[in-house]
Amino acid sequence: MSDEGAVKSETEREQLEAELLERREAALAKVVKFGDPVLKSKASEVSEFGPELRAEVERMIAIMRDGMGVGLAATQLGLLRRILVFQSGPDAPPAGLVNPTVDWLSGEGTLAEEGCLSLPRVAMEVERPLYARVSGHDVEGERVTIEASGLEARILQHEIDHLDGVLILDRAPREQRRAALRALREGESYSPAAAEDEAPGPGEHREPRTDA
Repeated sequence: MSDEGAVKSETEREQLEAELLERREAALAKVVKFGDPVLKSKASEVSEFGPELRAEVERMIAIMRDGMGVGLAATQLGLLRRILVFQSGPDAPPAGLVNPTVDWLSGEGTLAEEGCLSLPRVAMEVERPLYARVSGHDVEGERVTIEASGLEARILQHEIDHLDGVLILDRAPREQRRAALRALREGESYSPAAAEDEAPGPGEHREPRTDA
């Protein structure tokens, strides 16, 4: 590649990164942030399926993707409706789930650092069951059941928590909760990994951070 080609490629890369950042900031501006009472409210079940619901789910998926998240609940957009969207991996198709319920959780759990689009620059360790069976409806109103594990199970539990008015602050260890609340009040960042700056202890397993 010529020097001119390399410069052009670098310029295009910088432009793409700037566009992605701009889209992310625009998406996050639509997300309700910590302190808004809607985040502590329980969402109501959806009773009508149709074009309006499909459009709402598509909008949520677009905001989730532009915000570089892996999940989003309707309450995070100020809508008290039991709707969530998720994408459990870069190659997995995004999906919407309406009126979700947790039918079963495994006794086996795992500890992982979770972030939240509604808690900017904050992450906490949350222990969750490794396997979950979740049911609900797709956007057409058809009944669906998801046998989830690992990251997918964690995302679904995180988003259903949102629909029940529960935040990762409510599930994190007390010390982390206090540190995270301080960071949120002061507009700073917090994560247990950065705070501890140490490897997991014996027998402790940590998965990659999840932002939802």
